[in-house]
Amino acid sequence: MKTMNVTEVQSRIEAGDKLNLLDVREPMEHEDFNIGGILLPLGDIRVGDTSSIDHLKDQEVIIYCRSGNRSGQACMVLESLGFTNVINVSGGMLAWQDTFPG
Repeated sequence: MKTMNVTEVQSRIEAGDKLNLLDVREPMEHEDFNIGGILLPLGDIRVGDTSSIDHLKDQEVIIYCRSGNRSGQACMVLESLGFTNVINVSGGMLAWQDTFPG
């Protein structure tokens, strides 16, 4: 599984890259703080409910959660479902908020 740190993600956002960001946290966490990703909780991914992102199977998908654990699990499940370029954000939103406070 590929990984990317929060500084790399932020640099690509600032550069104007079109990114496919996927937030695998719960809706309440997403509402509290997110970086613009599509919300698809890990539980939905685990049961194969990926229809909202199936069009991204052959594209880069950058996946984040709170700490990097759930997003790592999501990467493994999505790879088993045929996604070819998934990337886990190391440290998740905790690292993001530590690196980019305020």
